[in-house]
Amino acid sequence: MTENTNNNRLFYTIGEVAKMLEVETSTVRFWENEFSIIKPRRNAKGNRLFTQTDLQNLKQIRHLLRDQRMTIDGAKQAMKDKRDTVERNAELVDRLKNIRDLLVNVRNDLDSHE
Repeated sequence: MTENTNNNRLFYTIGEVAKMLEVETSTVRFWENEFSIIKPRRNAKGNRLFTQTDLQNLKQIRHLLRDQRMTIDGAKQAMKDKRDTVERNAELVDRLKNIRDLLVNVRNDLDSHE
């Protein structure tokens, strides 16, 4: 998962959120319907506008469903029961993926200079 968030932004479109999470927009809409914690605002046109909090919650949901391979019901329960642990684990996975991407880029740069 790429880390393209700008903490100064108040709202993100569904397309931006989907790209950051590396999922389809339909997946984001599905998760919104399944998890009551996700409550994007709507603009005058009715487009979804996700807050930084929504984005963090969606990252946690993605971590539970994709990385931990939980079911929807299992992820719902985990979000209720172990909110702090889930948040820390999702953040850790994000950091590790970013470090891996950085290391792959360094390796590729070194290989191209040989």
